[in-house]
Amino acid sequence: MLRRISQDEAMGRGRRGAIDADAVADAARIVADVRERGGAAVREQAERFGERAEGAPLVLDRAAMEAALLSLDAETRGVLERTAGRIEAFARAQRGSITDLDVAIEGGRAGHTLVPIQAAGCYAPAGLHPLPSSALMGAIPARVAGCERVVVASPGASPVMLAAAALAGAEEFLAVGGAHAIASLAYGFDRFEPVDVIVGPGNAWVTAAKHLVSMDVGLDMLAGPSELLVIADDSADPAIVAADLLAQAEHDPRAAAMLVTTSTSVADAVDAELAEQLPELATRDVAARGIANGFACVVSSIDAALRVADAIAAEHVEVLTRDAESDASRLKHGGGVFIGPQSAEVFGDYGAGPNHTLPTGGGARWTAGLSVLDFLRARTWLRMDASESAERVRADAAALARIEGLDGHRRAAERRQPVRV
Repeated sequence: MLRRISQDEAMGRGRRGAIDADAVADAARIVADVRERGGAAVREQAERFGERAEGAPLVLDRAAMEAALLSLDAETRGVLERTAGRIEAFARAQRGSITDLDVAIEGGRAGHTLVPIQAAGCYAPAGLHPLPSSALMGAIPARVAGCERVVVASPGASPVMLAAAALAGAEEFLAVGGAHAIASLAYGFDRFEPVDVIVGPGNAWVTAAKHLVSMDVGLDMLAGPSELLVIADDSADPAIVAADLLAQAEHDPRAAAMLVTTSTSVADAVDAELAEQLPELATRDVAARGIANGFACVVSSIDAALRVADAIAAEHVEVLTRDAESDASRLKHGGGVFIGPQSAEVFGDYGAGPNHTLPTGGGARWTAGLSVLDFLRARTWLRMDASESAERVRADAAALARIEGLDGHRRAAERRQPVRV
């Protein structure tokens, strides 16, 4: 069921852009309309897509979120609370791993202070199904980072999404989606204030809109369709490999499920398992397309498999080999790495700890998944003294200004004279 391709073909699948030209054209009209007409344009789009009934509020407050949380059955609430706890624990550990800096430099001291972004907008998809996990993954790290205002944006206002936003600590819930949600977060409307950073996954129009507003607001990344690449040797369980590939494929018709293996027999067995497991899925129509977008590639060694994986730099990489820990340590590029047969990618999706918003399309070569870091700024500072040791810095600054022809810079540097005792 997985198309067989050569190693060279597989390595050519890297650097796949996330931006769809048609979606950009559509999103540009919506973003411009929201920016020009504000709430009236947002409401038109919300009613057009059936997100809000006529006259229903576009923005819901904390009380509405808490009421939705109270309305949940005990089992659903328990799942959300436990998942939120795991995400928060990991986010707090991340925050604790980075600190302010204060270091002596020639002529004074310098450093950085970690300052939270003031207002964060966290997009959470709710297309075919509401995704409360995305609301938790976006808003909890923002709150742990110290953002003063956290907004969750998601089409409609299903109780489970509102409840997730409540558990994540959001103050506001923007009950619209798509390009008009991104424009609303970037530019505001009526009494809804714009945010300073927008994070979270979304469809092609959400990604296009994020691209369009990127000069005016911070972003986490521009992510495309979801991906899973499995590295397997002859020790891998074909039933597990197939189950994991299908779990990824059911995300989206444009998702990609990829297998790179050192064993032809494993590739054949995975195909047989896919043929057996796919008809059992309620999501088989979507999953079948995700499988069709993927491939199986048989290579000569684990080293070759790692070269293929690094060339693709997939969103998720599972390492299912005898020496999974060692092999994973040699992997250079991957949005999230899942080591060994017990570490299913779906555990990352559903809140074992690390964030599930990850770079796609080769983006793992230059960026990382969503984390507390996306909501912090390392603001640098400099405090020079008037000592003689600062004289060399002053003299060099003046000399560089002369080289660059910036006379005002030279004069400003030379006005700082050391104190003679």
